[in-house]
Amino acid sequence: MKTNLKKYFMEFIGTYFLVLTVGCVVIMGTIGVIPAIAVGAVLMLLVYAGGYISGGHYNPAVTLAALIRKALPWGHSIQYWVAQFVGAICASMTVMFLAKDILPLAPIELDIVPMFIGEMLFTFLLAFVVLHTATTAETEKNSYFGLAIGSCVMVGIFTVGGICAAAFNPAVAVGVGLLGLVTWKMALLTIIANFVGGILAAGAFFLTHVCTD
Repeated sequence: MKTNLKKYFMEFIGTYFLVLTVGCVVIMGTIGVIPAIAVGAVLMLLVYAGGYISGGHYNPAVTLAALIRKALPWGHSIQYWVAQFVGAICASMTVMFLAKDILPLAPIELDIVPMFIGEMLFTFLLAFVVLHTATTAETEKNSYFGLAIGSCVMVGIFTVGGICAAAFNPAVAVGVGLLGLVTWKMALLTIIANFVGGILAAGAFFLTHVCTD
């Protein structure tokens, strides 16, 4: 398989298992801290598994931040987005099959302004951490990038999970929309907030990154 196809396939696999985990732990999992830990842990594992292949984005907002930061060319970015959203759709279909006796659920109602801010802030943090730990020469081949990235999502779920979908990822937002966990209006606003967070993270990277070359 050509190198580029391997990257796109890795992004598909990673996004698939991330959205699958989100859907399963929310619909069929236990309450309390377990969902946040499970989602953060699976992202950490997937980043370690695929970071050297595709960068381990599994998140269109992170891909956008990497594109703005010039860590990824336009052509790859578009293909990453396709792979990520297709992965999310396939994962949602899998969850629908596994939870067919539980679905449909009533979508949660969210206050738009806090929801938007919560999604934007922690997508910003996630993309900001990715750019600093996984796209710079100064941190190249470090051993902690997967733990740092997975921890961002876990912390975000603990912090603002009560006021937003805690997606921090447009592909996850599509997944929870397909599963009916939030309304499509909330899913669309979540996607917008996630992309805004990614854009702001790229800008903040340029303001804070210190090149030691």
